[in-house]
Amino acid sequence: MSRIAEIAAALAGYDPKALGVDAVQAFLAQLAEPAIVTEVERLALRDALGRVLAEDIVSPVSVPPHDNSAMDGFAFDGAQLEAAGDTALSLRVVGTALAGAAWRGATGTGDAVKIMTGAVMPAGLDTVVPQEFCTVEGDRVSFPAQALRRGDNRRFAGEDLMQGQPALRRGQIVTPAALGMVASLGLPMVPVLRRLRVAYFSTGDEILSLGELPREGAVYDSNRYTVFGLLTRLGCEVIDLGLVRDDPAALESALRRAAAQADAIITSGGVSVGEADHTRAVMQRLGDMAFWRVAMRPGRPMAVGLIPAPGAPRGPAVLFGLPGNPVAVMVTFLAFVRPALLRMMGCNPACAAPPPLLRATSVDAIRKKPGRTEYQRGRVEQVAGALPQVRIAGNQGSGVLSSMVEANGLVVLHHDQAGVAPGDTVDVMIFDGVV
Repeated sequence: MSRIAEIAAALAGYDPKALGVDAVQAFLAQLAEPAIVTEVERLALRDALGRVLAEDIVSPVSVPPHDNSAMDGFAFDGAQLEAAGDTALSLRVVGTALAGAAWRGATGTGDAVKIMTGAVMPAGLDTVVPQEFCTVEGDRVSFPAQALRRGDNRRFAGEDLMQGQPALRRGQIVTPAALGMVASLGLPMVPVLRRLRVAYFSTGDEILSLGELPREGAVYDSNRYTVFGLLTRLGCEVIDLGLVRDDPAALESALRRAAAQADAIITSGGVSVGEADHTRAVMQRLGDMAFWRVAMRPGRPMAVGLIPAPGAPRGPAVLFGLPGNPVAVMVTFLAFVRPALLRMMGCNPACAAPPPLLRATSVDAIRKKPGRTEYQRGRVEQVAGALPQVRIAGNQGSGVLSSMVEANGLVVLHHDQAGVAPGDTVDVMIFDGVV
């Protein structure tokens, strides 16, 4: 049994002529396992942004390395708060502790040390009163005792990370926060997996490349540039194979070249049943393929499969055949291809999950019948004291990119969901950091 047939057989209710979004996602999650990328590179910290960690990062030090103050103020022994009760506590200031220079003096009952944020807590002192709570007269500081509890405003050694603990896990993406975390450990180099290589091309005799003169019935190729942007944002190594005409020999050559060079292949157009759509027939001849009609809008026709790459140790390339309409390309990429590529590049399940959905109040009425998942372009705005609001953004035709540019998210109307009335709550997939 082929790999595609094996996965299909394991899915309950699998019907390639009417496949639900959840079933497609479940299918691709299995197809993308195990991760294709295994080769490790060691990069300078700044060069690792956006890459996938190849190993756990284990902390060689505790962070912070010592108890320290979380505030500018005065450090003292918090046991004195209970004795003070509801009265003001007055203490004698016997020194100053600066960040980066531990104060080595001795303190006794009734003493305090002026302290800066990040400075090492002096021995025997466990509480810091913020300077804005204090009144200072000469060498004495006083403040209301009831404003504090013992241990307030003290950071403990290892509060962020203890020495020997994993700071970051294999399969995580190196984010800006992760860069800072690794830097706090004093580590200049990071082990990451190589980039996933993805080849892509557009198909169709009606498509013009940039620089060609307009002609009747033809349109310029927007899909290659959209896919380039989506893959680049994802951190892939992109291989642009250009525009391929509706010619079986040209399509076969393009797919063979793509499989030889890349881990994954993305095509746009040619996966429906039109007379000139040769892509489908060529894919079937070359590889282990499945062709679907997905119960969604936009983006009904889709293909997925494996194209052999003779001599490649990684095995066959995974192929995603997307629809030709520009918005359908983006929606199917976000809903299906992006999570699969993240798994293939070695991300752990949490990092490879689809973006979380935001709950928002719909300003508009949206017509929909149960039985398919719909993705409407929307514009989300914050509302003081309430859920965010979302408005439908322009013309929702699957070829209308202007409304995709206007939108900052997709209103996700689920398979069994009916129409939406103004004021109803809906799910929104936010674009920020994704597209």
